Amino acid sequence: MVKNEKGEVVEVHCTYDPATRGGNAPDGRKVKSTIHWVSAEHAIDAEVRLYDKLFTKEDPGDVEEGYDFKSNLNPNSLEVVSNAKLEPSLANVPAGSRYQFERLGYFSVDPDSRPGHPVFNRTVALKDTWAKIEKKSGA
Repeated sequence: MVKNEKGEVVEVHCTYDPATRGGNAPDGRKVKSTIHWVSAEHAIDAEVRLYDKLFTKEDPGDVEEGYDFKSNLNPNSLEVVSNAKLEPSLANVPAGSRYQFERLGYFSVDPDSRPGHPVFNRTVALKDTWAKIEKKSGA
């Protein structure tokens, strides 16, 4: 990889070996990782809504005296990615269609989608966010 003066990756040099698809090569090599990418040159722009847990605690009613469940609202329960890059085949898919985005989760096409502005909502994440929240809080 090539990094700029800020330490950010600006180029990745690699080779493609189709024999390693699926994790194992016929010659016994083990594949350590797989890169999933979308060509920015050929991609479409889309709005992607990343919904997360609505509450910061598994039991929203678990509050200190004088507080109510609203004190456990997650201020980061929605992240909107305005210029996400997606495969061109997703440009005109109908509302309600469902897709898996590699390593991110499952997404459904929102009724707000229109030609030239597709909108996808994450319906299921692939990572367990409760485990992360509990680890941070020391639970």
